[in-house]
Amino acid sequence: MSQDLASPPVPVTSQQPPTVAFVSLGCPKALTDSELILTQLSAEGYRTSKTYQGADLVIVNTCGFIDDAVKESLDAIGEALTANGKVIVTGCLGAKQGDGGGNLVREIHPKVLAVTGPHATQEVMDAVHTHVPKPHDPFLDLIPGGIPGAGIKLTPRHYAYLKISEGCNHRCTFCIIPSMRGDLVSRPVGDVLKEAKALFEGGVKELLVVSQDTSAYGVDVKYRTGFWDGQPVKTRMLDLVAKLGEIAKQHGAWVRLHYVYPYPHVDEVVPLMAEGLVLPYLDVPLQHAHPDVLKRMKRPASGERNLERIQRWRELCPEIVVRSTFIAGFPGETEEEFQYLLDFVREAQIDRAGCFAYSPVTGAAANELPGALPDELREERRARFMAVAEEVSINRLRRRIGSTMQVLVDSAPAMGRRGGVARTYADAPEIDGTVRLLPPAKASTQLRMGEFARARIVAAEGHDLVGEPI
Repeated sequence: MSQDLASPPVPVTSQQPPTVAFVSLGCPKALTDSELILTQLSAEGYRTSKTYQGADLVIVNTCGFIDDAVKESLDAIGEALTANGKVIVTGCLGAKQGDGGGNLVREIHPKVLAVTGPHATQEVMDAVHTHVPKPHDPFLDLIPGGIPGAGIKLTPRHYAYLKISEGCNHRCTFCIIPSMRGDLVSRPVGDVLKEAKALFEGGVKELLVVSQDTSAYGVDVKYRTGFWDGQPVKTRMLDLVAKLGEIAKQHGAWVRLHYVYPYPHVDEVVPLMAEGLVLPYLDVPLQHAHPDVLKRMKRPASGERNLERIQRWRELCPEIVVRSTFIAGFPGETEEEFQYLLDFVREAQIDRAGCFAYSPVTGAAANELPGALPDELREERRARFMAVAEEVSINRLRRRIGSTMQVLVDSAPAMGRRGGVARTYADAPEIDGTVRLLPPAKASTQLRMGEFARARIVAAEGHDLVGEPI
């Protein structure tokens, strides 16, 4: 989880507008909610601050998925109350029920001014208006510090998240997201493409597509036809990704897909990766591989089909990189089932893998399953999983040594004279590895943050690469 306090510049006026401090916790979907709220705040003339002191109000956008996230969010709320006293809470934790049957946030922190659930921009703004009246309401595209047509972004200028839908139709037994964010609601395809174009035109070089289930985009509206640039476009993953790739190509930019469930129709997207229209990278939340565990989790598809699908993707696009997350120690998981998972990671050659030791989440159906494992065993299996996953990942990274790759520069002090930090197509920001760029051999070679460069890979260091700028 990350914590961000946003501070876009605002025009100087004769009367200082109200100031709102903002804390954003949780996943990229929550981050896009934060961006929408910050955009609306700036559109209405509010200032935003990096500190609680002096702010007229604090908004905390929370995460409530796992126990650690709940604690972090509750601590952040408590800190804001202590430092400022006027706090509005939004996000997933805001929709969570407490032990007393009421709202969890209000049970723990009764002094908060208002509590809303996720994707509730208008409800948040209504609460802000109640406690700190808005100063004015200029046009959205005139927001200082924002991207015209896309608003305020909390990410670095050169990459941005694009949320294409809200909610989820799955009922995985370990997850409570549908109870907080509701069923799948796809954004109109024209709106998504309009925002994507605005982001590229605003200088974004990498667009990261996010949702709860990217593969299910359009299912809720039966893939109805929308319109973009005067042409009909179906509200469907394949059509959306193709259009995003075309727009990105015009700007020499990347499109990266996250939260892609391994449905059969994903096979249709992979050729677009082979053509270079979108990055050959798929973030696929597999969670496990053994069919019986997946059944207890109520996950779509089985382990055998997942393996076949990944192998098919590699046939269609040999350069594809697959990242995933898994759960070790799920209730009832036997040693045989766990070994099956380890064998799957080796055979599927998962490029990037993360693993959580199973943790009960209040309200999740998995809490009622028999066969709960001791905490020590769950942690031990997580450690064993990561040892195997890291071995696979490192071996696959070493194959890059000697190749020349395009990289996106994230950091380049002194125009890169001392080197910098970048990422290849195989590395999503904050969750994957990086490329440590050495000082250029030629004094004329310069590196600029947010721009592409080429680097010869000379070494692998754990999950990262070392590159020599060309």
